[in-house]
Amino acid sequence: MSDSHSDGGDCTPHRTAVTEAEVEALVRGICFKTGPPRTLGVELEWLVHSLELPQLPVTPEQLEAVYATLRAVPLVSALTVEPGGQLELSSQPASSLTECVETVSADLDTVRAVLAEDGLGLTGIGHDPWHTPRRFLREPRYDAMEACLDRTGPAGRHMMCTSASVQVCVDAGHEEPGPLGHARRWWLAHQLGAVLVAAFANSPLLGLRPTGWQSTRQLMWMEIGAGRAGGPSLTGEPRDAWTRHALDSPVMCVRRDSGPWEVPEGLTFREWTRTRSLGPPTRADLDYHLTTLFPPVRPRGHLELRMIDAQPGEDGWLVPLAVTAALFDDPEAAETAYRTVKPLAERARNQPAPHNPLWTAAARHGLADPELREAADGCFAAAQEALPRLGATTRVTDAVAAFRDRYVARGRCPADDLLDRLPALDPH
Repeated sequence: MSDSHSDGGDCTPHRTAVTEAEVEALVRGICFKTGPPRTLGVELEWLVHSLELPQLPVTPEQLEAVYATLRAVPLVSALTVEPGGQLELSSQPASSLTECVETVSADLDTVRAVLAEDGLGLTGIGHDPWHTPRRFLREPRYDAMEACLDRTGPAGRHMMCTSASVQVCVDAGHEEPGPLGHARRWWLAHQLGAVLVAAFANSPLLGLRPTGWQSTRQLMWMEIGAGRAGGPSLTGEPRDAWTRHALDSPVMCVRRDSGPWEVPEGLTFREWTRTRSLGPPTRADLDYHLTTLFPPVRPRGHLELRMIDAQPGEDGWLVPLAVTAALFDDPEAAETAYRTVKPLAERARNQPAPHNPLWTAAARHGLADPELREAADGCFAAAQEALPRLGATTRVTDAVAAFRDRYVARGRCPADDLLDRLPALDPH
């Protein structure tokens, strides 16, 4: 379930032109692969900072050197680098929560040891509280992305260069209805997603100043706009809704073999198939287009939940992974989660995530919102009961219990700790 951004290379086998009807059939077929939930994955983005003075920027030369060393180290997870130099570890699909945790933990230990030799470490915060966006990678994909996102303001550069997340990947689910059915899981991901935003909000600062949002990272995603970072309508069959959304979203860029990539303005993929104004689109163009859409829940054969801020501490990432796995893959917990978040759906007002009142409240207030706090407590309770049934280790169950006691039960989230520590974060 790894998701690197190295998908801009040659796609020769897919260079046959596609029609609108073919594109619709392809999207329906490749984005929802239904079946019994069997695998789990996680993608961890980290800010890389000096161990002693995290407020000092790491030089590009330091990053180049340490990443060159890391690429020579054997890891099970895929290691990639984000545009601002953030490090990402993407697990392989795991057959159990325990397998996923053990594999990624071992890889993280290896990565941390290599970084420490250069005086560097991994920091789990949803948005860098110290530094302004600065691009580390100079590649055609990111040149085009920056040009495209700049049209809607500075939020795109913040997303690219100064944000970090925990992304949990679960199977799409059964074809049949029920707690593990794909339609229920798709709906649950979008309603539970707001609860996950609120519970794990961990980015309240920008330039060491409070933004008024517990998840500034989520605010940046909202400001990028619905065409690039929004989800589809939840009415109707999920495949149909996502297919319409994918085709009616704007094309970010058109890759070229030489020179800068073209960045059209306002051209949807559907329009491209009809007008062929930039040459006929191919299967490779479609595949690439799907990687440039960043909804909070992205169907990629499996479901990729993208709304969770990076978490503090060495084991902080365990909690959103374990809670999400329990609420999606244990039938009893999935049913409880569905009933728990169902009343929240009214606050979404039938508007797609994250551009609706429910998600806005989650990002702004975290668990200070009473309804989100109540829903989070119910979901965490269900997850705690389910984790032993999923074979979770004591390390995992203890981490979830500690998080619930420290944050959920008190209507707090990790962002509150950062706000409390603000004087210590500012060396001046």
